[in-house]
Amino acid sequence: MIPISYKGEITIPIAILSGLIQKGLGAYLPQIMTVIVCLTLVGTLLAKTIRPQIMMRNAFLKNLFDVAPVWFAARILGAIFAVATLYKLGPEMIWSKNTGGLLLTSLLPILFSVFLLAGLLLPLLLDFGLLELCGTMLTKVMRPIFRLPGRSSVDCMASWLGDGTIGVLLTSKQYEEGFYTKREATIIGTSFSVVSITFCLVVIKTVGLEKMFVPFYLTVLVSGIVAAVVLPRIPPLSRKPDTYYAEKSDDYSEDKIPAGSTPFKWGLTQALDKASKHRGWGDFFVSGGKNVLDMWLGVAPIVMALGTLALIIAEYTPFFQWLGLPFIPLLQLLQVPEAKAASETIMVGFADMFLPSVIGADIKSELTRFVIACVSVTQLIYMSEVGGLLLGSKIPVSFKELFIIFIQRTLITLPVIVLIAHILF
Repeated sequence: MIPISYKGEITIPIAILSGLIQKGLGAYLPQIMTVIVCLTLVGTLLAKTIRPQIMMRNAFLKNLFDVAPVWFAARILGAIFAVATLYKLGPEMIWSKNTGGLLLTSLLPILFSVFLLAGLLLPLLLDFGLLELCGTMLTKVMRPIFRLPGRSSVDCMASWLGDGTIGVLLTSKQYEEGFYTKREATIIGTSFSVVSITFCLVVIKTVGLEKMFVPFYLTVLVSGIVAAVVLPRIPPLSRKPDTYYAEKSDDYSEDKIPAGSTPFKWGLTQALDKASKHRGWGDFFVSGGKNVLDMWLGVAPIVMALGTLALIIAEYTPFFQWLGLPFIPLLQLLQVPEAKAASETIMVGFADMFLPSVIGADIKSELTRFVIACVSVTQLIYMSEVGGLLLGSKIPVSFKELFIIFIQRTLITLPVIVLIAHILF
């Protein structure tokens, strides 16, 4: 996760490797992802009908394939959409370049490489003490401000420098291992799985304001921090129980520093203790392999199903435009030029983060395009990626809650963004 300069851009090694994998496999990735989505459905059908002993006796396989009816339905839909898109079967609204085509040829190939690398290398973050050290040192910052444990700062850093999907994966694994409560995991997943620096550059270029990248990204950071402070203190996040998915595996506690010790010294002690319990290369690759399969088979079909549905609604119906109508008076009150055109971009971000910038690229006002770009990034909950990943993970959040949080993030960040935009323009 250490940021480095590569071809004139600041990025991280895992993002470079991900790009090389995508470049190497290229045109084969849509086919590969279709096979993965279909294999997931076959495994789920076996788990629901024949129920083979090898699957039922293995906790990992049972958990992966014996899913609730709603996820079973999503896997069926995901497989149908993937096959239809790959071979251009059925209605064009399913496989067009702006719906299923966008997911299968653009997003899922990225998820393939990110999940492969992040899943395999995730034990380096989880098993060798980094979270214990950072958690103990930063808990006095994260607890009072964000109501979160210090180790959540690593989740945020992984998203910020790499990709929001890495942050969701890291948070989900930590929740399953008993380091986050239901409330903490949901807050981190919906507030800290931020869009990477590199993708932010793509967004600001799309609206023709790349010269404003630095103030744009600073605006995103400021408004994102405001949202991360406010949201954990209001429903639905504040009502999430402080109960664990699993009991903690050890007596680790980043909040209790022994008398006479410093945060760094105690964090280092905890980190070394954690690293000493690792059982070697075999355990490392087994754990990493399970992470990869969990994300490939568990998440990709959900993203394909929900993302395609959301994009079809956004592309072929006025639904999101209708949802944006109530924002017109607010935008006018905030003195945003071309308020009606801007309102049409606000709610479409729930389907995909990139759509608001694409729709708003032709708006004449630079201030309005700047606001649209900032809001689309800080909304964070978009069903074509982070929203789908959250629903497909073990993090305890529902579709309804994600929609409410999306609205809340919009209402909280919009005034902050507009205020800064008026200062800049």
